[in-house]
This record gives sequence, C-alpha cells and structure tokens, in this order.
Amino acid sequence: QVRLVESGGGLVQPGGSLRLSCTASGVRLGEYGISWYRQAPGKQREWVATVRSGGTINYADSVKGRFTISRDSAKNTVNLQMNSLKLDDTAVYYCNGLAGQWAWGQGTQVTVSS
Repeated sequence: QVRLVESGGGLVQPGGSLRLSCTASGVRLGEYGISWYRQAPGKQREWVATVRSGGTINYADSVKGRFTISRDSAKNTVNLQMNSLKLDDTAVYYCNGLAGQWAWGQGTQVTVSS
C-alpha cells in the first residue's frame, strides 16, 4: 500500500520561499514520474510540476522560473523549492504519480499573506 506524506508548508510573506517535501512508503518514487499539485480554496486541484522517471521536468506556466522540483532518491523524496511566492500560490499542495494513481495524502498548507 502506497502512502504519500507532504510536508514543509507554512505561512510566508509575498516574495518568500518554502521547500516542500514528498515522502512515500510502499513505493520507490525514483521509479515513477512524480508530480506536485495544488488546490486553492474553492478551486479544482491543478498540476504544478512534474519530474519524470527519466529526469525530464515540466512546470506549469504560473510557477515557471520560481519553483524547482527535484528528487532525492536516497531519501525516497521529491522536493519542491518555491521562491518568489505570490498570494495566488496559497493552496494545499499534494504530490502523486503522473496519473494520480495513488491515494492522495493530506497535503501541506501553503499560505502566502502579508
């Protein structure tokens, strides 16, 4: 059974930074493409970034140039470094496979507020 756990969220001012981590049990994240998603209040969940098993990385236009996705295979984690945060980045952030094929974790809340 795959269990995903997101962490690293918090309250930050506009322009600040946070580093999110996605850890997993029951699966070796390095063998799969892993994506970060987010869901803002009253909105549908949206895709943020992907790192594929072969290393290809893609970002949503809204975060390109500000967010960086990376793997730490030794720790079985996928990280999301978020810089230059904006008010619109406020959301609960989740990780999952490319197809959302595993049970969703609880997510980690990111709040950008002055």
